[in-house]
Amino acid sequence: MAASKSYGAIAKIFHWLIFLLLAAQYAVGSIMPHIGRGTLNEGWVNWHLSIGAAILFVILLRLIWRLSFPVTLSTGMSRWESILAYATHLILYALVLIMTLLGWAAANARGWDVKLFGIVTLPAIAPNGSSWGHEAGDIHNILVYVLLGFIVLHVAGALYHYYVLRDRVLQRMLPADGAS
Repeated sequence: MAASKSYGAIAKIFHWLIFLLLAAQYAVGSIMPHIGRGTLNEGWVNWHLSIGAAILFVILLRLIWRLSFPVTLSTGMSRWESILAYATHLILYALVLIMTLLGWAAANARGWDVKLFGIVTLPAIAPNGSSWGHEAGDIHNILVYVLLGFIVLHVAGALYHYYVLRDRVLQRMLPADGAS
């Protein structure tokens, strides 16, 4: 399939929906209680799991969409910029997928159900009490900062294109842009 030169409305919706879900997840994650032995799956913890399930659902749809409807990188970018942009996008997808799966496993290891949109209970991917599920939670907690670093790199790249290079890379993902 030939790659398009611009992002369509669906790709933009997925991009900004993931942005909003990740922003909400970071906010909830920062205000929810520390998860310890006696922590219950209620309140902010429940919201964290629900948002995580929604992120997994939307990122999978977005990945399928991106593979089905690829968009070329900006033609004016140097080789190092193209490599960095491609690698950053690939790592962002991988980190979001890995983070959601690790969080899901950690929740299951505590005996908690993870529900998509509060309705559909996802199958357990880690047995209750499993040591690997607990480790998944520890890795999840570390990757929070790694993902945040790559989000900052992604935003910095967009701002670099807008303010320094003054090209249309950033505008291609803005909702109001209709130009290619």
